[in-house]
Amino acid sequence: MINPFSAATDPATQPMALAGLRVLDLSGPMGNYCGKLFADMGADVILIEPPAGTRLRFEPPFLDDIAGPERSLAFAYHNTSKRGISLNLDCASGQELLRKLAATSDIMIETEKPGAMQRRGLGYEVLSKIKPGLVLASITAFGQSGPYAQYESEDLIGLALGGLLYLGGYPDAPPTRVYGNQAYLCASMYGAVAAMLALLDAESSGRGQHVDVSMQECVVLGLENAVQFYDLEGTVRKRYAGEQRFAGTGVFECKDGYIYLMAGGIGANKFWGCSVDWLRDEHMAGVERLRGNEWTQVDYLKSEEAKRIFAELFTPWAKTRTKAYLYHEGQRRHIPIAPINVPADLLENRQLNYRNHFVEVTHALRDRPMLMPGAPYKLSETPWRIQRPAPRLGEHNAEVYGEVGVSRAELERLFAAGAV
Repeated sequence: MINPFSAATDPATQPMALAGLRVLDLSGPMGNYCGKLFADMGADVILIEPPAGTRLRFEPPFLDDIAGPERSLAFAYHNTSKRGISLNLDCASGQELLRKLAATSDIMIETEKPGAMQRRGLGYEVLSKIKPGLVLASITAFGQSGPYAQYESEDLIGLALGGLLYLGGYPDAPPTRVYGNQAYLCASMYGAVAAMLALLDAESSGRGQHVDVSMQECVVLGLENAVQFYDLEGTVRKRYAGEQRFAGTGVFECKDGYIYLMAGGIGANKFWGCSVDWLRDEHMAGVERLRGNEWTQVDYLKSEEAKRIFAELFTPWAKTRTKAYLYHEGQRRHIPIAPINVPADLLENRQLNYRNHFVEVTHALRDRPMLMPGAPYKLSETPWRIQRPAPRLGEHNAEVYGEVGVSRAELERLFAAGAV
């Protein structure tokens, strides 16, 4: 079968969706992914860092496990396709430079505490007079207003105060944080969507907007129906990791790892018969113990007896089969089952490789490219692509400042004064 996207015109020669858009990214870990979303779709995103570098440059993991401002893999991923400059926003010269850059830009992303940009003379009221159509996206822990607005925060606090941390982990242990900075990423994604919507309005009205994004509120949106459970029933959702909620539904060990199976329970009764037929066809010992009217009753499937019987029969059988076999055979029989992939599995996954999901990105300190996740979507006419690796600290100072009329001699003076 031919991959229709790989057979199309070379993406490198096709226009990009956001070409012509300029974005100033003043953010740190809470917003760098927001800027990346624009950059990898063709916008000219300028990463603006303090002269010592953004905090993300010092976040592990590091290339070859050696710490350094050019070695952070997190920075390398979240800042692809951007140009990079250094700028000291705490001095008058630096503030004036930012105002010049703002006059040429469409969107600005910042993650300072509420009021910090205003105290520098760089608040939305000032910037909107310089560029009336400018969209300022402020991504903060709790938003621009409210009793928590000035509180300290990080990703873990966003998960905790957003309620998602409570739902993660094992029922008999403390809450467990999901891998990665998921609260930061959630805020960045909502920030990008909201900023894009504000920009669409600005293109027709000529007026920009101040987009106020709260990381806490973004995380709350990930709780699904947990809030409604409490509102309507007074029931607090619990953690279920590692626990079978129903017989036949949960995580089970197999020959080379783990699989998730949903053979029974609410909404899954139609799968029970298919699952038992499969186990019978494969001559699983004791399979007839899974037949009977009681196995069609949700209350019985919730019982410890039912869970114990199923696990005693299924687990020894599953341990003799690989997760790939269980997945594909289960899918063939229309049973919800999936392998629990580790990162190595993803790099070998046929579906991801067919769609060329992982892309190669060069790194100045590495003799061969690194693999990074690509976009989870494909645009047939304006394809996504990484235009360049993440910038070195101040890499594009002369280029970007030259575009707003700063000569090399003036740039050298500003550098000596600590403004860039």
